[in-house]
Amino acid sequence: MSNDIGAFANRLGKNIKHLRKWAQRQGLEAWRMYDRDVPQYPFAVDIYADHVHLQEYDTGWLMHKSEYEEWLAEVMEAIVFVTGLPSEHIHLKRRQRQKGKEQYEKTGADGTDFVIHEYGRAFWVNLDKYLDTGLFLDHRHTRQKIGAMAAGKRFLNLFAYTGSFSVYAGTGGALSSETVDLSNTYLQWARRNFELNGLDMHVHQLVRADVFQYLQKAAEEGKQFDLIVMDPPSFSNSKKMLDILDVQADQEKLIDGAMRLLSAQGTLFFSNNLRSFTLNSALEQRYRVSNISRKTVPEDFRNDRIHQCWEIRKR
Repeated sequence: MSNDIGAFANRLGKNIKHLRKWAQRQGLEAWRMYDRDVPQYPFAVDIYADHVHLQEYDTGWLMHKSEYEEWLAEVMEAIVFVTGLPSEHIHLKRRQRQKGKEQYEKTGADGTDFVIHEYGRAFWVNLDKYLDTGLFLDHRHTRQKIGAMAAGKRFLNLFAYTGSFSVYAGTGGALSSETVDLSNTYLQWARRNFELNGLDMHVHQLVRADVFQYLQKAAEEGKQFDLIVMDPPSFSNSKKMLDILDVQADQEKLIDGAMRLLSAQGTLFFSNNLRSFTLNSALEQRYRVSNISRKTVPEDFRNDRIHQCWEIRKR
């Protein structure tokens, strides 16, 4: 092993020693073990039960192919050594810079679906099939917050992906929920998550819709919710959508649309992971807004800019 890989392996060893116990105490089977801690090793390493999701960040470095393969083999070897897991349990993904809807693109591999547990809830994940695994680990605290607030409330989940916020709301005693996404694939995944957690599909509904259109229609129908979560992609140009979504440009349209559906004492959680995102000050004039980003990024994430999150209420 080269010196550099020694530094990488040492850091992995240190992190896993502390975090594995922490995760067990918390009842977490999925957590981040390493996040570019050593700059020469630009990876995110996530543990999912007895599997490892290994993502390489696109740094624009150029290495000769054989040199690169050798370097990657050393990385894999270090992870096998530190975690004690077999190499076939390491799932490698190359993170190219995202262009629009590619976050939902298939990788070409099928992989296997398996279940992980988080704070007493269960979720289906797949570490190979898509760029993302089915559960965004950086929103674990936000999910927990929703679960704690949901009792007796009507819940709405917009850009719902695989419905994990809805699972927390439902198991937390929400009266009813609507889970909105444009992708059939993800809504079916959400359905399996609901079934896994024993949610009643009559009161917890899955809605396939473009969020902009949903917001308009729901307002016309006079729908009201007490708790809303909206976590849009930074950018999307899905063919199924009427418009291109750009979270920086469309934030007022999105937030105003959600606030129209919010009951007088309700709360909207608005989040996104566009690093350069800034909330328009006009929104802070219209609503009571508090930035809760720091409180929602979990302690196993070194990158505290992984997402931004606001709590928004009516004035």
